[in-house]
Amino acid sequence: MRYGCEYEIFPIGTPDPIEVIKFRMEQIGMKQKDSAEGVGHKNRGSGIFSKKGELTLGMIRKTNSTFHIPTEVLVQDYK
Repeated sequence: MRYGCEYEIFPIGTPDPIEVIKFRMEQIGMKQKDSAEGVGHKNRGSGIFSKKGELTLGMIRKTNSTFHIPTEVLVQDYK
């Protein structure tokens, strides 16, 4: 009997992009109010974190370069 790869047996979905950003910010000691620096848009930060708005392409690029979060994670739907 041959067993499959653990990813075939226990698939892991792509994480929620907003939760990944929050987790990374927590890891480096950054507060949500400081998010404009990392996400790239001061006025939309709170809307993004409450999932009332969507990440724009520019925000995805800035978040990727600042927090080193893969773009594959950041482009996922999260609503």
